[in-house]
Amino acid sequence: MADPIAPPHPESVHPLSADASPPLGLAGRIAQTFINTPVTPMLLFGALFLGILGLLFTPRQEDPQISVPMIDIFVQYPGASAQQVERLVTDPLERIMKEIKGVRHVYSATQRGAAIVTVRFEVGEEMGASIVKVHDKLQSNMDRMPPDVQMPLVKPVGVDDVPVVTLTLWSKDVEDHQLRKLGLDLLQAVGSLPDAGKGFVVGGREDQIRVEVLMERLAGHGITLDRIANTIRTANSEQTAGVSESGDTAFNVYSGSFLRNAEDAGRLVIGNRGDYPLYLRDIATVEHVPQDAKQIVNHFTGPAYEGEHRAEGAQAVTVAIAKKQGTNGVTVARQILGKVEELKTTLIPSNVHIEVTRNYGKSANDKVNELLQAMFEAAVIVAILCLIGLGTRAAFVVITVIPVVILLTIWWAWMVDYTIDRVSLFALIFAIGILVDDATVVVENIFRHWLESGKTTIETAVRAVDEVGNPTILATFTIIAALLPMGWVSGLMGPYMRPIPVLGSSAMFFSLVAAFVFTPWFALRVRPRLAALEKAERREEKTRRWVSAVYRPLVTPMIRNRSVGIAFLVGTILTTAGVCVLFYTQTVPVKMLPFDNKPEFSVVVNMPEGTALPVTANVVHRLAEKVRTMPEVTAVQTYVGTAQPFNFNGMVRHYYLRERPWEGDLLVMLKDKNERALGSHALAVAAREMLTPLAHELGARIAVVEMPPGPPVLQTVVAEVYGPDAQTRRRVAADLTGIFEEVEGIVDVDSYVAEPYSYWRFEVDAEKAVRMGISVDTINRNLAMAMGGYKLGDVKRGVVQEPTYIVLQIPLANRAEIGSLASLPIQSEMGGQVPLGELGRFVQEQEDPVIYHKDLRPMEYVVGEMEGRLGAPIYGMLEVEDRLGDYRAPDGVQISGMPRGLIGPPLTDRQSGFEWSGEWTVTYETFRDMGLAFIAALILIYGLIVWEFRNFKIAGLIMSPIPLTLIGIVPGHLVMGAEFTATSMIGLIALGGIIVRQSILIVEFVKIEVAKGKTVKEAAVAGAEIRMRPILITSLTLMAGAWAIIDDPIFQGMAVSLLFGAGVATLMAVIVIPLGCISLCREFYLIETASGERALSASYGEIEGVPMPETPAPVAARARPAGGTPVLLRLWSALIGLIFGVIEGVGKLLAWLQQRRVGSSGKGSASASDAAIRPTDPASARAVADSRAEPAPQAAAVKRSSAAARKPARAPRKAATKAVPDGATTAKKPRARRATKTTADKPDDPGER
Repeated sequence: MADPIAPPHPESVHPLSADASPPLGLAGRIAQTFINTPVTPMLLFGALFLGILGLLFTPRQEDPQISVPMIDIFVQYPGASAQQVERLVTDPLERIMKEIKGVRHVYSATQRGAAIVTVRFEVGEEMGASIVKVHDKLQSNMDRMPPDVQMPLVKPVGVDDVPVVTLTLWSKDVEDHQLRKLGLDLLQAVGSLPDAGKGFVVGGREDQIRVEVLMERLAGHGITLDRIANTIRTANSEQTAGVSESGDTAFNVYSGSFLRNAEDAGRLVIGNRGDYPLYLRDIATVEHVPQDAKQIVNHFTGPAYEGEHRAEGAQAVTVAIAKKQGTNGVTVARQILGKVEELKTTLIPSNVHIEVTRNYGKSANDKVNELLQAMFEAAVIVAILCLIGLGTRAAFVVITVIPVVILLTIWWAWMVDYTIDRVSLFALIFAIGILVDDATVVVENIFRHWLESGKTTIETAVRAVDEVGNPTILATFTIIAALLPMGWVSGLMGPYMRPIPVLGSSAMFFSLVAAFVFTPWFALRVRPRLAALEKAERREEKTRRWVSAVYRPLVTPMIRNRSVGIAFLVGTILTTAGVCVLFYTQTVPVKMLPFDNKPEFSVVVNMPEGTALPVTANVVHRLAEKVRTMPEVTAVQTYVGTAQPFNFNGMVRHYYLRERPWEGDLLVMLKDKNERALGSHALAVAAREMLTPLAHELGARIAVVEMPPGPPVLQTVVAEVYGPDAQTRRRVAADLTGIFEEVEGIVDVDSYVAEPYSYWRFEVDAEKAVRMGISVDTINRNLAMAMGGYKLGDVKRGVVQEPTYIVLQIPLANRAEIGSLASLPIQSEMGGQVPLGELGRFVQEQEDPVIYHKDLRPMEYVVGEMEGRLGAPIYGMLEVEDRLGDYRAPDGVQISGMPRGLIGPPLTDRQSGFEWSGEWTVTYETFRDMGLAFIAALILIYGLIVWEFRNFKIAGLIMSPIPLTLIGIVPGHLVMGAEFTATSMIGLIALGGIIVRQSILIVEFVKIEVAKGKTVKEAAVAGAEIRMRPILITSLTLMAGAWAIIDDPIFQGMAVSLLFGAGVATLMAVIVIPLGCISLCREFYLIETASGERALSASYGEIEGVPMPETPAPVAARARPAGGTPVLLRLWSALIGLIFGVIEGVGKLLAWLQQRRVGSSGKGSASASDAAIRPTDPASARAVADSRAEPAPQAAAVKRSSAAARKPARAPRKAATKAVPDGATTAKKPRARRATKTTADKPDDPGER
């Protein structure tokens, strides 16, 4: 007996029949329409033009825009305690905000006399609509606002408010208040740019007319602060008195005048001294000076600074400018910097230096250009692989598809309001590796058919396209089915990663269209001579023999020896399970996203509550001097009593509200990443190790803050503590803080529980005050004027960008000694004056702690960052949980954040508990949704395969290599030292659709070869050998695209998954799929009878050389009643029919257009394609007619070529395939792609398809 897996004899390949050709399928009709028409090049250039427009006008930025509307509501309730504000203001305001549709969380922070409520909407909600909803709710509930509560201030903050450019103005000669005025002028000038958005100035002191009253002179002249204030207010007034008409002219009449400078204020008469007037300047110092420092900004240069002017803590201000919504950040940044260069010659003096401390336009453009270069490199590598694998002419056709598809995808990104950013470009780089596959399959089949037919005709090319059309469509839609479900990932990561499934799927669809429209047209224009084709065929045959020499010794023992095959199966399963254990052992760590290499990081400094501004400034200055010694630092900017211009991370964390005297920031700027050996994360870790000991020595807490690689969160590790009362919650938070500090890997630990600090309160003796004719309001007002910063209006200078206020106060020496205020005179209604000390006394009390709420429930925060190899929050959380085993909360309960705290807060506040939040929440939501997306992708892929092959077992076989990708993915991460991240999961999901494509190529070939009469063993091995080249080309191009992004910190995980997963899974697929086909041998011989039953063909025993079952009637599969298509198959038909509905509609439209074109040429003429689908002799015509009338007797013959049908003597076993029971028909009607090579006659009933 001949070897069942011996290499196929050349005579076993049957020639293409020219006698009859079945109707063209969708792919064939598309190719026939566009292969030789002048419309095709027009469409080609139109596609390129649209793509270039998209490339030029699509906005560029570093990261995708994520719409997360966050609206802050500030409410003032003067004098009320924190508990009163909580009950009367915060609780009802939270409740009505929670009623708004689309709100995800409502946060609040309540302190004495004020509260802030933050309304955070769901990701994707529109900012404008969200603002309207909040205002509508507030206005409709204003009647519920308690008396004395001031009007709420609504301040929305969105991603478009984040400055794209910040400019630091510093000088050794110019004071900070002058720098502030210069910064405001600069901001006004830059604001004239059409795309410049919101802007502000940080740092510098405002100008003011300070009226500093001398305490000892007030009582001596019988003057009170109230009298001074009233004099200034009445003198600083001007209004319209009316209109005067004189003769033919009308005049407006104005009365009064404004104060214009300090001299005008000093000349005001506030009383009499005997016969002489008493001027304001006689009892007070009236000066035009900067305000007392409330915020301090300094600029330092570091060792890596390459400029001419070095700064050693010089005074500075920072100007921040955002862009308008929907504008190109790169263009806006260039316009701003161009405007600044222009202003250097007119507005900015030479002794003021400008440093660009943020340029998101440059960073975005650098990242885009870097990725465009990577995309070009990937395209070059793919092109080289195509040249090696396909030859010059075929490779040229394939390579031309790349720019067309890429540009069309960029145009589509422009249409759907995406930007050119790191994520969208990664989607295109990933797509490069697979978008050439459709064109490769099409052009390879065209050239092969030209060689087999001996002529390079249009009709042969159309038939070649039609033959591979359906499997190509199926394979493309399996990849789309794998990618699209990822578009439904929720949370912050959803919109961040959504460009990958959307643009990746779009690129695959465009590549499919290009393969059917442009590839045949190009192939026809570069068609080679037959001699060149024959030479290529000989070269391919030589390659095939080499593949066979390597492949057959590997797979043959598994086929011939069942024990070896079972051992391989068990080994494969154990290996797959074994590599997954690497996650459990933490050999391969898991993380949401790794840190990127950024040009900066920040250090947040918190001194004990109540610390004075100068003390905080000294500590921050010491820390800046320390960190600036790092060799990679170019500059350091310090902010005390204010916050640096916020970024997206600072927006979410509300860093822009850090304005208290004990709060400070350091912005550490680094050299360009291409000029330093260490990444920003490594430098941030080094800075933490350097600064933490010094901070502890100075009594400060610090946190090194890096720009997160993905969506920002409050902090990496966050425990949200709940409990029955405030004291219990704060005690639990303090204990958790201590436990966090014990865990190795958790750093920058802090709690939001404020340390106790005191304040002074003047207790008014109300009874005594009333007897003296003095109201409590009068006392409060005079004390406020004495303590400083009391504004009495402003002077009308007209030359500055912000008002110059007139401020009344007493000297700092008196304010610092609170007891000296006892002599402050207070005016009585009876005309006399009473010292403040006789109306009450100063009492020192402890400040109310801040009360935090989340979703109407009181809670406390404990936060920390992860450091080290295991940087994911889950590792630190597990360590904390281990230490909580012996811990009891103050209310006696044992608390744990697992498992309930992983997905939500505790069910009740009656006992202590906590929820894990921060980065864990994003990680959980992302991997949960990606897992669901993976399941959805598997279901869709399975449905598509069942739709095509109408066999559940074969569909399962085709999908079997998907889990085998883990054998390459997990060790690949270990080899590369990479963490398994969300992008790794994206690569795993996408790889599922790609590897299925390779399986389809092999199984489809097996079905065709079995229909010719080959055994399944022979067909399976031959299929893997013959399809090896396109499979390897697909895998290598995919791996080439992944290699181009292997060094990117964020998408390294996806690159590793595609690189190692595709390589290993491809090698496993060419072994597993043939073995699976042999195991499912009977499935390739199943037919469907007229009654709808699934039966085993009578040719099974003859071809495979095994005895047939005793019952020749249906014995295989499950019998179904007449007309009883399996229920699951009908369900899949309904689901997948939606996908193919559009395709069928396009096909019908093209067929109609083809009929119109043929009809217009006259009844007496016929095109080459018409002749191709007509029988060329009466016998063939009768055969077609018979097959339409009685399809059952021709069922097996339909599956073979006409040449095989007419040569039963040469292959006796093949003739047996015709012997099927009466009334039986084939399991599925063969596609046109098979008929061109394997079918003589075919029923032409459209309903059967």
